[in-house]
Amino acid sequence: MAAYFFIESLGELYTDVQSKEIFPDSKFFVDCTPKLAVADILKKYETEKSKDNFSLKLFLANNFTFPDEIDTHYKSDHKPIQEHLNLLWNVLKRMPDKKSGTLIPLPHPYIVPGGRFREVYYWDSYFTMLGLQISKRIDIIENMVENFAYLIHQIGFIPNGNRTYYLGRSQPPFFALMVELLSEEKGENILLKYEGALEKEYQFWMYGEKKLSADQYTFRRVVLLPDGSVLNRYWDDNDSPRPEAFIEDIHIAKRSNTSAAKVYRDIRAAAESGWDFSSRWFKEPEKMETIQTTELIPVDLNCLLLHLEETLLNIYQLKNDQANIHLFKLKVNQRKKAIQTYCWDEETGFYFDYHHTEKKQTFHYNLAAVYPLFFSLATKEQSGKVAKMIEEKFLQKGGVVTTLHTTGQQWDAPNGWAPLQWMTFKALKNYGHLDLAKKVKHNWIAANEKVYKETGKMMEKYNVMYTTTQASGGEYPNQDGFGWTNGVYLKLINEIL
Repeated sequence: MAAYFFIESLGELYTDVQSKEIFPDSKFFVDCTPKLAVADILKKYETEKSKDNFSLKLFLANNFTFPDEIDTHYKSDHKPIQEHLNLLWNVLKRMPDKKSGTLIPLPHPYIVPGGRFREVYYWDSYFTMLGLQISKRIDIIENMVENFAYLIHQIGFIPNGNRTYYLGRSQPPFFALMVELLSEEKGENILLKYEGALEKEYQFWMYGEKKLSADQYTFRRVVLLPDGSVLNRYWDDNDSPRPEAFIEDIHIAKRSNTSAAKVYRDIRAAAESGWDFSSRWFKEPEKMETIQTTELIPVDLNCLLLHLEETLLNIYQLKNDQANIHLFKLKVNQRKKAIQTYCWDEETGFYFDYHHTEKKQTFHYNLAAVYPLFFSLATKEQSGKVAKMIEEKFLQKGGVVTTLHTTGQQWDAPNGWAPLQWMTFKALKNYGHLDLAKKVKHNWIAANEKVYKETGKMMEKYNVMYTTTQASGGEYPNQDGFGWTNGVYLKLINEIL
């Protein structure tokens, strides 16, 4: 860890650059690479900054290598969309890294999302892999699984992305699904190969479970509930502004009635969720300064950890490891029961996040509710109620909308995102709601194809309510590329109902 470069080590220079908004995107500077030792750069800065003709931007250009500018000009040359996407994997492919600034080197090739995202991202990669499987690029899937296993063994978990400024947090734990996907191609021995990495990721999410008590019922990512069960929440080990969104976080904290440290932690925890940002995490839907992520037990996170427990149980059964078989059967049953107890509301017929400090559900309607169907946890009756709500409230001309709130946040209406289209489609398919699954598939594919025809590009997100308008909202402009959109399109177009 000590060998890595941390942008925060630049101290006053780092703060000055981000506070003065030298670059239009806060992420740009934290992706720069120092040309000299940090101590030498700081000494030069201290000497030169008081000079009359001092230019901070020129100083940075002289002392840092800037990241490559984003190529927004790549287009399809009017190729058929599937041909374009099969070729685009090579555009988005990155070769094994050398040590470079905040980048954490990876030993094998990988796919980046595209646009401003110059590194690998954890949960994005699973949905990218769905398309790689269709494109028969199993070699890249295996390389990416190897990279994530490498990160688990080197760091102890899979960070948000392979940057040092992401080392306080992970992202939704999709690694078990990636291993499962690879095992579909290469056999069940793949499960055994990654047993150690899967166990280590599980230990990361469950760290501190044995410390919990009535007096201390939360610790990092684990929460002890009144009935004695333990569920998980999103977290970040740091409570300072995110380096990649420094000034934005400071502005939010200044508007809050809560301590700045708590606001920063909750912002970072929402970034760990992948839904950065959504009214889902706010006490008052229109006000990000009321963010309360760490007070919530998210239904989707706990379904993913249930699947990780089931994957480990499967591995122990393959090995006939009786002690762990017994232990993980208990864990699986306890989590299943807890998700149903704390996240299902019979009256509304929907799954919600649970507010563990207020001891009640949030009643914030969003697509995290499809995860219990995706992982076949819901009963048939529950699936019918969720499906009815999806059709009545979420289904739009361009796919399913993420939430029912229009706030300007990118994970709210009117936007739709590829991963949640796939999760919703598969969730509905699992329970035989095939007509609705077809509608979700058709509407999303149509939206993708419409924008592709107009622009020659695939986008990070789409406006699914008003398909003549581009998606917007969030901390940065809509990005093109785009790994998970490409993957989900290819997977959906090949799904037969």
